[in-house]
Amino acid sequence: MREMITMVLVLSVMSLASGGLLSFLNNNYKESIEINELDFVKGPAIKSIFDGSTNNPIADRFKIMDGDIERTFFVGKFNGKANTVALEGVGKGYGGEFGIIFAVNVEEDKIVGVEVTTHSETPGFGANAKDDPTFVAQFKGLSAVGPFKISNDGGQINAMSGATITSKAVCDATSEAGQTYTQLKPQLEEKLKEFVQ
Repeated sequence: MREMITMVLVLSVMSLASGGLLSFLNNNYKESIEINELDFVKGPAIKSIFDGSTNNPIADRFKIMDGDIERTFFVGKFNGKANTVALEGVGKGYGGEFGIIFAVNVEEDKIVGVEVTTHSETPGFGANAKDDPTFVAQFKGLSAVGPFKISNDGGQINAMSGATITSKAVCDATSEAGQTYTQLKPQLEEKLKEFVQ
């Protein structure tokens, strides 16, 4: 019995120490983690969407609270105007959570581009959402309001062959991002004024 109590106490102390160490590391390296994620995970998608912008959209970013969620927005300047923002959207794919970057021209409420950032989809099928630019190109120029659905469900997006669930996940993530954009548009317009030169 005494050995059991000792073992429980040792395990409890080790768990508390491990949890405290992980919390300490997360809090102290949060900014570094965010910068690395921006550079290597989201950055390529953001740069692709904002190709031709006269600023650095990763550097020109801001955050807005959406209820309990802090959302990050990236700003793109075109023709001397800070009129384009990008944000993240999330959907549930075949292999798990699916992340996208969704960019909108705020003056026209039109989608500038959609790019896949993270996924756990099957190579050669669902993974093509990230690798095949023709699929996500279908969103360009559509109204940002949504909702977005694949053509089999009565929508305007043609699903990828053999990857219907993934195609729906991209549509769901884009719809979610569109709803967030619509809801926060007044705050976005105010924040964009800060980026006018």
